[in-house]
Parts: sequence; C-alpha cells; structure tokens
Amino acid sequence: MNTIAMLLDVTETFKQNVLTRVAAELEQVGIQVVYPQNCDDLIDLIKKNARLAGVILDWDQHNLSLCKNITALNESLPIYTFVNSKTSLDVNFSDLEVNIHFYEYVLEHAPDIARRINLSTEDYITKLLPPLTKALFDYVHKEKYTFCTPGHMGGTAFEQSPVGSLFYDFYGENTMRSDISISVSELGSLLDHSGPHKEAEDFIAETFNAERSFIITNGTSTANKVVGMYSCPAGSTVIVDRNCHKSITHLMMMTNVTPIYLKPTRNAYGILGGIPKAEFSRDHIQSLVEKTPNATWPVHAVITNSTYDGLFYNTDYIKQTLDVKSIHFDSAWVPYTNFHPIYKGKSGMSGERVEGKIIYETQSTHKLLAAFSQASMIHIKGDFNERTFNEAYMMHTSTSPLYSIVASCEVSAAMMRGTAGEQLINQSIKRAMNFRKEIQRLNEETNSWFFNVWQPDNIDSVDCWPLSSVNNWHGFNNIDDDHMYLDPIKVTLVTPGMDIHGNLEKTGIPASVVAQFLDENGIIVEKTGPYSLLFLFSIGINKTKSLTLLRTLMEFKRVFDTNLKISEAMPELYKKDPEFYHNMRIQELAQGIHQLTIQHNLPELMYKAFDELPVMEMTPHDAYQQEIRGNVTECQLKDMVGKISANMILPYPPGVPLIMPGEKVTEDNQPILSFLEMLCDIGSHYPGFETDIHGVYQNDDGEYVVKVLTE
Repeated sequence: MNTIAMLLDVTETFKQNVLTRVAAELEQVGIQVVYPQNCDDLIDLIKKNARLAGVILDWDQHNLSLCKNITALNESLPIYTFVNSKTSLDVNFSDLEVNIHFYEYVLEHAPDIARRINLSTEDYITKLLPPLTKALFDYVHKEKYTFCTPGHMGGTAFEQSPVGSLFYDFYGENTMRSDISISVSELGSLLDHSGPHKEAEDFIAETFNAERSFIITNGTSTANKVVGMYSCPAGSTVIVDRNCHKSITHLMMMTNVTPIYLKPTRNAYGILGGIPKAEFSRDHIQSLVEKTPNATWPVHAVITNSTYDGLFYNTDYIKQTLDVKSIHFDSAWVPYTNFHPIYKGKSGMSGERVEGKIIYETQSTHKLLAAFSQASMIHIKGDFNERTFNEAYMMHTSTSPLYSIVASCEVSAAMMRGTAGEQLINQSIKRAMNFRKEIQRLNEETNSWFFNVWQPDNIDSVDCWPLSSVNNWHGFNNIDDDHMYLDPIKVTLVTPGMDIHGNLEKTGIPASVVAQFLDENGIIVEKTGPYSLLFLFSIGINKTKSLTLLRTLMEFKRVFDTNLKISEAMPELYKKDPEFYHNMRIQELAQGIHQLTIQHNLPELMYKAFDELPVMEMTPHDAYQQEIRGNVTECQLKDMVGKISANMILPYPPGVPLIMPGEKVTEDNQPILSFLEMLCDIGSHYPGFETDIHGVYQNDDGEYVVKVLTE
C-alpha cells in the first residue's frame, strides 16, 4: 500500500531538483512514487487506486482548492505540499482539517523530508485499521507459539499433509495464522464484549447511528433469532410480517409464541410488496388478536425492510403507529442505509430513539457491504437489559468464532465512515442508474423485443422512488401513498410474456431461461421470478461487470432471435438430459414453459396467494413439537386441503414462507397450492428448471409430497 502520487508539474529547476531528490529517497525506504500528469489525472488516480497512501504537490501551483478536492474523496489521505520562502499561506483554522503537511524547497532536507513522509505514511495506514482488526493484525505479526485451539496451529497441521498443503496454499498464510482461539486474551472476548471486541462493537454502533451494536458470525438468520429470543417471552403474542424470512419462522418454532400476521401484497410478477398502512393500525391489530386463539396484545413486531426486491417503508410511520414495546426491522438486504441521504427515514436506525420503544435492526454486512459471508450485525436504539440480551446472544453464538469474519464486519464499517461511505454508495447508485437507462434505451430502440426495467417512467432524479396510487408502474393494487419506495440499486428486469397488469401474451420468454443462459456465461442472478430477474448493484459492482451483464443480455437476444439449438445456446443445460433436449431449440423451450404458466393462470395465483392465509390450528412451536414426536405422515402436495402442515413450505429464493408449520390449508388457499404445483410442474417437464421448495420433496414414486400432522 506504500504508494505516493507526486505532481511533478513545476517549472523552476530548483523545485524539480528537490522533488526528484525526495522521490529518490522515498524509493530507497520502499515507497513507490507514481507521477500523474495533471490534477484531473491525480483525482482519477485517487478514485481508482484505494492503495494510494499520499499526495505530493506544489502549493504555488495548486494550493487549497486541489487539497479540498482530494479530501472530499479521502478525508484521511496525507497531502504533502512544498512551499518556498516567498509563498503566502492563506489558510485558516477550518482549512487545517485537511490533512496537509508543509515542507520547504531545501535540497539538503530531502532525506529528512522522505523520513517524515514515510512515518506519516505508516501512521496513515495504522489509523485506517479499526480496533479489533488492528489488534488481530498485531497479534498475527508476533508469531506466537500456541498450545490451544484451533488444531491446525496457524496452518502447521495442513502443511504436514499433501491435500492439506493444497488447502494451505490456496488460502494463504495470514488466513491460517489469523484463525485463533478465543483463549487469546489480548483480543478480548466476543461473548463477554470485552477488549478490542467491545471497541469494535462501539465503533460499529457509532458508524451505523445505533446506540448499541452486536457482531454476529452466523448471518442475519442468527441475528434474527437472538433478537427474538430476548424480545418474545414464551406465551406472548408477536406481530409477524408474513413476508418474513424463514429464520423468523424458525424462531417461532424454537420459542412458544402466538403469531399474528400482517399481510403484504404481491404483483403479477411475483414481486413482494409491502404491508398496507391499515394493517399497522391499533384497530386492525385488535381484530387479529380477537380472532386468534390464545392471543393477547402483542409485545413485539417483526417487519421486513427492505423487501427482497428493494422496497423500503417509511419507517417513521411504522415506529410511531405500531403500538408495541419493541419493533425489529429485518434489514438483511440493506446494510448501507445510513450512508446516503436518499435513504433518510427509510431504515430502523434512521433518526432518534422513539421514547418508550426499543428499535432493533438486523443487517447482513456480507450481503451488500464488503464483509465475509455470515458477517451480520444487530443494531439497537432504546433501553434494554444488556445482560439478559447477552444470554440470548450466547445461546446462538459459537464459543469458537472465526476472527476473520468478525474483523471483516468491523472493516466493512470502517470503509463506510465519513465521506468514504457516501462516495461508495453514490458510485453504486450511479452505476445502477446508468444500467437502467441503457436497458431503457435499448428497449425503446429495438424493432422487436428487449428486456424492460421495473421502475417509474421518469428516473432522472436520483432517489428512492415512491410507489404511488396515481401512477401504477409498480403493478400493486390499492397502494398507499408516502408509504413505500424503490431502491435504485436493486434492479429488476422483466422479460416478454406478461405485462404489469398480469395479462399473459401468446408468446413469452420466462426469466428462468434467461437466468440459465446468464449462468452458463458466467453471470449469477440474485433472484429469478416467472418473468423477472433481480440484480444487486452493490459496491462491488464495477463498470466492467455492469457492461458484461449488458453485453450478455444482448447476446441472449441474438441467440434467441437466431433460435439456436439448446446444445449450442446452453450446453450445460443440454448435458442434464441430452435425450430430452435433442434437437430442441431455445424458442421451443421458452414457449413450452410459457404455456405452462398460461395453463396454470399464473397472474391470478400471484394476486390471490395472500388473499386468504391458511388457518393457524396451532403455533409453529407446537407443530414442531408434534413433528419431533413423530406425529406426522406423508401427503401429496395436491391433497393438502384440510390437512395441517408440519413444516414451513417456501420456494427459495426468496425464502418467504407460503405455509407455516401448524397451519391448515383450506379451499381458500388453493392459489398457494396451485402456485407450488406450477413450480413442480415446470421442473417435471423441463430438466434443469426445478425450483428449490423447502418442505416439498419427491418420494420414490416421483410424487411431490409434504409432511402433515397426523389426525
């Protein structure tokens, strides 16, 4: 990382001599010097090279204006400015917040200046590291001999085996040496929240506008359970967003609570909408309590924000309206909301605390920030009993955490502090906006078909776009105004075959066909609906990746219009069943799947799937207790009406349960069964297009079956 940029654009010979000598001295101490041609070249270099550790420039040529532009990109980056005896410094105290170091043009001072710059560079690098990560790096560099876990002892064990050596070489020395035991006292304890671990959590809380934050090393599924175990005493009633992640259902299976569900909407594309405003009212909650056996006034609420497809709530409305003592916003997909003004008022940690309430927000640091997989966070605002909360925390947290996950969570927070965070999120937004506009342009210019984008007609303003009852671009019925907003970095493309109102066309291109083609060309889609594809423009998406996606979508159009054989267009799919796909062409495949969606009347299923929820005959906890006692039997999916499901049933992704454990499926729930049967039908007809449906599996006779409770 020891690279410094020098603007060597001075005209005076004595200045050139000093700068050249300083550069030579820096090279001697191991600092690489690069030479941008001008100010624009320098700014571009800073934007594209995060490893740059300083800038050297002439004050007479560039002065404070350039320094402020540099600081806007990296407020900590050292700037070394050279002045002569006649230079006038027009600098006030506020200007000194810029990290400027002044040196005179004296040739004899060049070695000393280089030493000082080297020390400043080391200081800059040291200060970049947040507390736990710095302590971890320092510990690894000490190379201590350990006689405790883990058994590979910094990688030594791997190097004693041929296959272990391959593993060691792949992951590298520092990965092995930083995998250490919780017995290392100088790093404190993740479970006791002491030492550098506590410093890391305080650092994260400050960064994310929370009063208290906890690091989770097993994903937001675990974070959700920790919050629930503390907030939902056995026997209590809990408000649950029916658009919840399966981890919330697992929580309800673990602790004996009575759920009452708030119903979200879906549009014809299957995009998950929000919960209408009326569902949050006290009168509606009271009506749910009255018709739910054993329910009392709820103590806690769980709301998904944002939805998988990128819809945010006006969270201030929910915080003020929901009459419960604690609200948990499951924000796994949006850990970046504190770092750009367009997300103000749309997250759990937005604004100040709400008196008399505890607000929780769980976020997957690994999903759309830069942490390792399984890194997650719990943020809290409000008064809570930390010792009791920590018991719930320890129930779900390993006594042997992987420190690299913990450190990556902290580093991802450090990356977002100050102006750097807004810069990173702004880049994501701009990249997504450019991609959206390019798809829109190609769609308008083509004489046949192209992909479209699920978005408002006018996206010139950079914002979270509101869903409105006046402009029905979103396809949701009876939408509330000033309630939900679309995140610009969650890009949903729609394919031909169905319009936003659910009208099926005679021909179509199901999104699963496009997703298979993209996969075979090195691009993985986040979520595939019947006629929609979700792409996440996170901070890790650069221009190259964006352009590659665009080019591959255009290539799909060429392949489809040319009507290539499956063996040519998608050879990996062809290998799954060469006999079935023999001589089949891509248009035949697409139209075949499209005909199945017409046959099953997909739009009606999407609209009606949440009209009537299954009847809760017992809580998820009681249903699971029946299952582990063996009081279950196998039932064909099509015969579920009148039976009580033992398990949750959900297509994955997005992992949102359609049927909960303990719920009886009635005739009113036929759209849910028909939707599941359609997914199974497509998989049965077309090898390679099976949907992963948790809770549904094939028996030895090839029938799709589920587990139901015995009568």
